[in-house]
Amino acid sequence: MIDPDGRVISGDEDGRLWWWPADAPPGTHPRLLAETGGRPLGIEVDPHEGGLVVCDAYRGLLRVTPEGAVHELTGMAPPVHLADNATVARDGTIYFTDSSDRFPLSHWKRDLLEHRPNGQVLAYDPRTGRTDVVTRGLYFPNGVALTPDESALMLVETTTHRLLRVGLPDGTVEVLTDLPAYPDNVAAVGDGTYWIALPSPRVPVVERLLPHPRVRQLVALLPDALQPQPRRYGLVALVDGEGRVRRTLHGPAGAYWMITGVRQHGDQLWMGSLIGTAVARVPLA
Repeated sequence: MIDPDGRVISGDEDGRLWWWPADAPPGTHPRLLAETGGRPLGIEVDPHEGGLVVCDAYRGLLRVTPEGAVHELTGMAPPVHLADNATVARDGTIYFTDSSDRFPLSHWKRDLLEHRPNGQVLAYDPRTGRTDVVTRGLYFPNGVALTPDESALMLVETTTHRLLRVGLPDGTVEVLTDLPAYPDNVAAVGDGTYWIALPSPRVPVVERLLPHPRVRQLVALLPDALQPQPRRYGLVALVDGEGRVRRTLHGPAGAYWMITGVRQHGDQLWMGSLIGTAVARVPLA
């Protein structure tokens, strides 16, 4: 994500948060911002308290101050199991995805292969400290963003490759479109459009397994090297509020792939990868 000071912020698998100036030349080394002690995933600006809101897969929803101090907001007690991505409303409410109540992040492939509705969307109210369920029964819910009028959430399910609209406050779910790839993070541009990170185009063998739950469960128990693998392909898409795809950017050579995060900053598009050792950017022009 990019904060109001023009810092590009990304987490890593060792629990650290790093930042770069948004105008940094290629090859610039990042600076350490904080250490969560877990695995930070979604990162958002906290417009009310300052600092950041961080979804940590092993510590729940966190707040990180501008000085780098880390505070737990929810912890990992139910209803939170695998905090993934968040969006912050104008009244301070933090809506975030809880991707699986069955598997931790270290076994995310097992959740995808079992293809069960183990996920939910939660809402954290900073005024009361309460965490409430917005809607349940989702298939690995991942990226989430508020609509401009905050009447709904734009949400993706990774395993079903669907883009959903979740009405607020009732949590009604509407399917907007079936995406051509497995989606991850969703980032609002601010004009009613949204960038979606697509870590991999659909894997045919996984799609063929969907009607066969027992076979999927057996495949999920195989060693990782024998399980279906994501395709080495870079892909992001821009969609509007009705789910129509307005633009796609492709990296078929796979030089930067498994893209799980995407943010627009001016005429630049920044991307993060689940497996990459760097962040990347491309000019939108």
